[in-house]
Amino acid sequence: MILQELSFVSLISFTLLFIHVGSTQPPFSCDSSDPSIKNYPFCQTTLPITQRARDLVSRLTLDEKISQLVNSAPAIPRLGIPAYEWWSEALHGIANIGPGIKFDGTIKAATSFPQVILTAASFDAYQWYRIGQAIGREARAIYNAGQANGMTFWAPNINIFRDPRWGRGQETPGEDPLVTGKYAVSYVRGIQGDTFQGGKLEGHLQASACCKHFTAYDLDNWKGMNRFVFDARVTVQDLADTYQPPFQSCVQDGRASGLMCAYNRVNGVPSCADSNLLSKTARGEWDFKGYITSDCDAVAIIHDDQGYAKTPEDAVADVLKAGMDVNCGSYLQKYSKSAVLQKKLPESKIDRALHNLFAVRMRLGLFDGNPVQHPFGNIGTDQVCSPEHQILALEAARNGIVLLKNDAKLLPLPKATMSLAVIGPNANSPQTLLGNYAGPPCKSVTPLQALESYVKNTVYHPGCDTVSCSTAAIDKAVDIAKHADYVVLIMGLDQTQEREALDRVDLLLPGRQQELITCVAKAAKRPVVLVLLSGGPIDVSFAKDDPRIAGIFWAGYPGEGGGTALAEVIFGDHNPGGRLPVTWYPQDFTKVPMTDMRMRPESSSDYPGRTYRFYKGGKVFEFGYGLSYSKYSYEFTRVSQNNLYLNHSSSVHTTVTSDSIRYKLVSELGAEVCDARKFTVCVGVKNHGDLAGKHPVLLFTRHGNHGDGRPKKQLIGFQSVILSAGEMAEIQFEVSPCEHLSRANEYGVMVMEEGGHFLVVGDDKHPITIII
Repeated sequence: MILQELSFVSLISFTLLFIHVGSTQPPFSCDSSDPSIKNYPFCQTTLPITQRARDLVSRLTLDEKISQLVNSAPAIPRLGIPAYEWWSEALHGIANIGPGIKFDGTIKAATSFPQVILTAASFDAYQWYRIGQAIGREARAIYNAGQANGMTFWAPNINIFRDPRWGRGQETPGEDPLVTGKYAVSYVRGIQGDTFQGGKLEGHLQASACCKHFTAYDLDNWKGMNRFVFDARVTVQDLADTYQPPFQSCVQDGRASGLMCAYNRVNGVPSCADSNLLSKTARGEWDFKGYITSDCDAVAIIHDDQGYAKTPEDAVADVLKAGMDVNCGSYLQKYSKSAVLQKKLPESKIDRALHNLFAVRMRLGLFDGNPVQHPFGNIGTDQVCSPEHQILALEAARNGIVLLKNDAKLLPLPKATMSLAVIGPNANSPQTLLGNYAGPPCKSVTPLQALESYVKNTVYHPGCDTVSCSTAAIDKAVDIAKHADYVVLIMGLDQTQEREALDRVDLLLPGRQQELITCVAKAAKRPVVLVLLSGGPIDVSFAKDDPRIAGIFWAGYPGEGGGTALAEVIFGDHNPGGRLPVTWYPQDFTKVPMTDMRMRPESSSDYPGRTYRFYKGGKVFEFGYGLSYSKYSYEFTRVSQNNLYLNHSSSVHTTVTSDSIRYKLVSELGAEVCDARKFTVCVGVKNHGDLAGKHPVLLFTRHGNHGDGRPKKQLIGFQSVILSAGEMAEIQFEVSPCEHLSRANEYGVMVMEEGGHFLVVGDDKHPITIII
């Protein structure tokens, strides 16, 4: 039996039975039926939100003000203001990780999309937007049903997946700043109710997104060093072109209404106490309009763990003066009053924070009377776990799965397969499919169950006791494999191996997994298929080089539709097109301390650098790698500019680099010159295969001179194209030289350098010359 979309919908239809109208009313302020409250200026929707927020804050006592500075803000009954919970999670679907969402009413579940690292592998920004949109609609539906105490969601996680051992890398869109920034913008626009192109967000937010963790946070707990005390030593160059760009995109282009400051220090200063980061950069340079929350207990650790502040009152004063607004935790509730009384904290800093907090609640429509009568008030419970959203979750899993190896075109497996052996600890584990920060899914189909729908005679054995595989039933697995026409091994990692507060110490498969795979492959009638579930990269060089392992897939943590998607790809009902959003490093990379934040290599100390942009060592698989059942070719069909002249004005200062290359500052060129230099690149793409496929096209740039800290190459654009067998299409990219052909110098300043650059797509390249 083939699982087509219609049968998939019928599979999930039972999950809609628990969703029906009729539950408690959502909490809101400014009830029009209460004459004592409705006439307050803060309830007047015709007034600007800034004015309304100021009016509300002016009516609060000091104790009331302080009570509102924590994530679980209590009610203020005398003003008709209900309690509010700032902490809710929606990383890849509405979750009940934070206290803001409860699945204890008529709604018991929400659509669980693939973990972000797999969603990113589609390189499809519009799909990312649609996922954000679906999450936002489900969030508002849950609120409207009275099962949410807040509409502020602490997602997306847009830290750079700098080190392959990071336990939370699975939550991110990968290692590339452009991809991460584009993901942030797409997700934020979707969840907040904006259009895909942006700029249309008028009035109310559908839900509030929060870009986290600001900034240079990508170590949780590695060899005794934890995130609470880690001091990330980061160069201004790496900040400028790696760590900060995703946050700048999230704020400036996505117009996110929330930011979260991280646990770690950056160059000695706690992120939540860094006024340069929160006020000067985010609010000043990027024009951030929203609230800034601490990570949970990140204020307490400034005194208790880091010793940066001498007293709790100093810690409270530091963060509020820096520009933070709300504390996940209770520290501000405990120590703000004493900080005011000790004259360490002006009350005006509390007022500023509250203006930001209440303004966001007002933008959510929570101070406009009954929300049923306002935008988003008609989003009903039928939107939660809707067939449309569940099919989107299935599509996202299909489009993210990456084919890493397909020797002798073993794949796809024939649908006439008489017998199938499915082996591995991840084959029948529904929880593993979800990854972390997941809520209860609408439905669950494991890879084993989905494969059984294709091959009636399917025999299963876990092979290992758990994913850690300290005990392996190798003889039993080998015996099963010997008698099957085909063998699929479903191995990899789970949350016992990588998660928040747990980084890995190596890149190999856990325990005896490799031994199990090799023995089964050796015994099987035909070469076997290996499926890896994981967030981070795994060194599977042994499998890559073993001719008895002919097929390898990476399927991330593919969400509630992941089992079905995987079976469809294995049996050819979907042509894989995902591409790796991270470099897969060899085990040897673990010699590099995870605490070393440098992106760029340093030959004198044999430091290899990090990510595809700078890393000089060997790779198991490179960033952007991914096979298909089709073969695609590319060629540049038209480039509207070959030479870029930046010698237009003698007033713009020209400088020379240490390796004698002339350059100009992007900031001095100005927006008018930068806009005028934009040009169009057209790329022809052809599908040479027998199957239709969805294929991401990645456009890179490479400087003619790799030295002096320049990236080896840099992704500057990506688009997905759907091509029938034998079809060719032309896709268009806009190249903005000031953005795409510039680079950060050692002072963290963006510069345009003279000389040769190359545009690169696949094996084709096109020269561009910058003349200064």
